[in-house]
Parts: sequence; structure tokens; C-alpha cells
Amino acid sequence: MTSELLTLFCTCPDAACAEGIAKTLVEERLAACVNLVPGLHSFYRWEDRVRDDSEVLLIVKTARERFKAVEARIGELHPYELPELVAVPITTGNARYLAWLRNESSSIS
Repeated sequence: MTSELLTLFCTCPDAACAEGIAKTLVEERLAACVNLVPGLHSFYRWEDRVRDDSEVLLIVKTARERFKAVEARIGELHPYELPELVAVPITTGNARYLAWLRNESSSIS
């Protein structure tokens, strides 16, 4: 069953922030892999104003059991008052890759 695995999306204000969070999540085995997608341009409403910012997108692959720990760690490391963190279940994929992802992000290491 692959719904035990998640892809998380989190935006960061710059590459340094994104790299720091990505490296920490992987080093602490909270995520198997984190991709950084630079060049994101975000429009959103915050504090009753429409914002227009450059950001870096993190794509985090992890086990569902690690979500709360990832959420807490991002909360500690992220400069935003309310960091974006949304999860999408992984429903299918390359079996060997999914086994690797499960193993690398397991809380049992």
C-alpha cells in the first residue's frame, strides 16, 4: 500500500532557506528526498494585501508517519509566520523507488 507515503509542498523565500530546510530534513531522516524548484513566482493574499514574491518550492518525499515531525521541524527552521505545508498521498509509483523512499524516511532506522 503506497498511501503511507506523501509528497509535501513547502515554499521558501530564497535558496539559502530552502537548502537549509532540505538538508536538515534529509540528514534527520525526516524525508528521503527533497527537490528544490527555484524561480517560483507566487501571488497570494496575506494580511489583507495581495503579495507578489519570488520563492523556492520544496518537494519533500516522506512517510506519512513522519508528517508531524516534518511539520514541527519546518516550523522551527522556516522564517515565515505561517509556512506553506501541504501533503499529497503517493498512490502509485516505481516499486523499487517507493521501497527506498519508505526505508529512508522511516522513523525506525
